[in-house]
Amino acid sequence: QGQLVESGGGLVQPGGSLRLSCAASGSIVSIKHMGWYRQAPGKQRELVATVTSGVITNYADSLKGRFTISRDNAKNTVLLQMNNLKPEDTAIYYCNARITSYTLATLDYWGQGTQVTVSS
Repeated sequence: QGQLVESGGGLVQPGGSLRLSCAASGSIVSIKHMGWYRQAPGKQRELVATVTSGVITNYADSLKGRFTISRDNAKNTVLLQMNNLKPEDTAIYYCNARITSYTLATLDYWGQGTQVTVSS
């Protein structure tokens, strides 16, 4: 079993920065990949960025250059640094991780979501 806890959302002005953090806990044997997704009001959840245990990253094309994902394998955490934020980045951001537990089951887990609002 695993659990993801996010932090770091909030209100920021256009052009500002925020850093989101997500920590995985539980009976974890390994985490194949971790990542961030977001869902804006009235829209479907979409990929923001993912990072593998081998630190291979993947970004939504529209976010490359502004967002940076990083991972600390020893701490089972993933960070999302968001720079030059725009109003269209306003959404609930969800952490995701594919975790193998001591039962050897591999499941996708989701955090509860953290609100990011970009507004002047």
